[in-house]
Amino acid sequence: MIDARAIISPRAELASDVTVGAFTIIGADVSIGAGTIVGPHVVISGPTTIGADNHIFQFASIGEAPQDKTYKGEPTELRIGDRNVIREFCTLNRGTTKEQGVTRIGNDGLYLAYTHVAHDCDIGNNVILANGTTMGGHVHIGDWGYVGGLSAIHQFVKIGAHAFLGGGSILSRDVPPYVMVAGNPAVPHSINAEGLRRRGFTPDQIRNLKNAYRILYRSDLKLADAVEQLTGLALEQPELRPLIEFIGDSTRSIVR
Repeated sequence: MIDARAIISPRAELASDVTVGAFTIIGADVSIGAGTIVGPHVVISGPTTIGADNHIFQFASIGEAPQDKTYKGEPTELRIGDRNVIREFCTLNRGTTKEQGVTRIGNDGLYLAYTHVAHDCDIGNNVILANGTTMGGHVHIGDWGYVGGLSAIHQFVKIGAHAFLGGGSILSRDVPPYVMVAGNPAVPHSINAEGLRRRGFTPDQIRNLKNAYRILYRSDLKLADAVEQLTGLALEQPELRPLIEFIGDSTRSIVR
């Protein structure tokens, strides 16, 4: 299961059925869970925790020090969940001491070639980052978020659950849940209706979210007035609550 040409630190902990390819280097303070496959020519540095049933393809760099000029070698972490696919040349960096010292990757994600997850990012479950996605530090992406290829995301930006960022976009503001954005700079286009249908949202829920989008983006209301109107609707339409809560927590302002 472990190629004889791999180099594994005696201070690394690998489950008994982990597969490691040729010329891969696994450093100290790395933990890898059951069923995970690590391809050839991968470098994994610690402290890094990788869960079960992940597949890491060749030439990925996992858990390296953050690309931050203020980082002074503190023992920060990268934590990766279960069942993720991490393709060629992905770079997933550890955190810094500016937040909790941890970069987090959820479960069931797909990280396509040349994706860069920077220090202190927090990525949810079932997220897809297409080829060449590049993000600054402290980016948060909610569950089922999708980022199109060759997109760039500014540091500290938040992308809500079920949101969709079109390919080649430049994003410097927060994207509320359910919303599709694209362009340079990225601007809103619609609700991610097809994605919601695939995930079991009912026609009524999707219709309610489309109406919420019209209130937020097409009614010419001030943001505070639009949120007030949505708050009233959310009393009987609970699917609107994540949208309202996200807007309240936004620190960079939302795309609008």
